[in-house]
Amino acid sequence: QVQLVESGGGMVQAGGSLRLSCAASGRTSSTYTMGWFRQAPGKERAFVAAITWSSGSTYYAVSVKGRFTISRDNVRNTVDLQMNSLKPEDTAVYYCAASYTVAVVTTEGRYAYWGQGTQVTVSS
Repeated sequence: QVQLVESGGGMVQAGGSLRLSCAASGRTSSTYTMGWFRQAPGKERAFVAAITWSSGSTYYAVSVKGRFTISRDNVRNTVDLQMNSLKPEDTAVYYCAASYTVAVVTTEGRYAYWGQGTQVTVSS
């Protein structure tokens, strides 16, 4: 089992920044890829970014590339999502997820564990 706890959400004006953090505990040595997803009101949950624990390879959704940065700390077992130049359309509940797959994956079904989510609200 892997437990994930997100933090760092909040409200910010358009153009501002927020940093989300995901603390992983439990059998983290078995997880290879960590991802961030988000779900806006009335929409399905969507992939945002992912990173592999070992090599640090990253992948981003087109909508956030160049604005968001995912990083990991293998010692602290945390994965952060730095979000800059935020837009109102970034408003959503953001979820951290852990996958057993070695390569970066963007499909929700490939992630076995999920955090409870943290709300991000960007006002115009």
